[in-house]
Amino acid sequence: MPEGHVIHRLANILNAEFRSSPVAVSSPQGRCAAEAALLDGTRIDYAEARGKHLFIHFAANVPEHIVYIHLGLIGSLRFEDPESSWGQQRLRIATATQAAILRGPQWCRAITDDEYSLALSKIGEDPIRDDADPEALWPRVHRSRRSIASLLMDQKLFAGVGNIYRAETLFRQGLSPFISGSNLDRANFDAIWDDLTTLMAQGVIDGRIDTVRPEHTPEAMGRAPRKDDHGGEVYVYRRAGLPCYQCGTPIAVQTMEGRNLFWCPTCQPQ
Repeated sequence: MPEGHVIHRLANILNAEFRSSPVAVSSPQGRCAAEAALLDGTRIDYAEARGKHLFIHFAANVPEHIVYIHLGLIGSLRFEDPESSWGQQRLRIATATQAAILRGPQWCRAITDDEYSLALSKIGEDPIRDDADPEALWPRVHRSRRSIASLLMDQKLFAGVGNIYRAETLFRQGLSPFISGSNLDRANFDAIWDDLTTLMAQGVIDGRIDTVRPEHTPEAMGRAPRKDDHGGEVYVYRRAGLPCYQCGTPIAVQTMEGRNLFWCPTCQPQ
């Protein structure tokens, strides 16, 4: 599932390249035909990312003027030639020069302002957004007995954080993934939040996730670059059994709530 930086990149492109004139909205697959008919020929007011959720606000004189998209595990939103016809196209938003084409999302629906407000009430604090409020998040984390690894994956708390950012941020801060929120001190929480803000914002710029510090890059260490579709240069994510770049201990992995959790037992002691 795409992490939050991907959704922010999509929103940025829509804002930069799709707002200058009315757009053609259609649903070749047919499953969003009703939504497309409402918005066809109108302008995009703005697009925004909230964690892993994308909202496209149209300047349309209809109640359901916001397209709400969640890509899920296999969904994609790609920017292609307007003549592109491959695949099951759930939704197309086209200008004269390009099309934003949605395929395989978890959901795509047109919603009202009230439904938009309700959706936002269920989404946590997004480290990339300027209006994020870590002060409101801290007490919710600190009163929980769940592990910080579990809390970081809770989209009602840390919106947009996925398995890669979870594993990498905890490693970079030298924190055990098994420490409970109630046992986490405020300094550690602030360090986690600040690191997420920095890493995820850079991910928006780069279009990939790189988390290693300068002294651990392939060039600095004289090692081969990592090749993986799920991220760039990382410390622990999908490196189970390989030596830690800092201490040489084999990276550990176990399943937590249905997802693989990666950490270094030496650098992140329990």
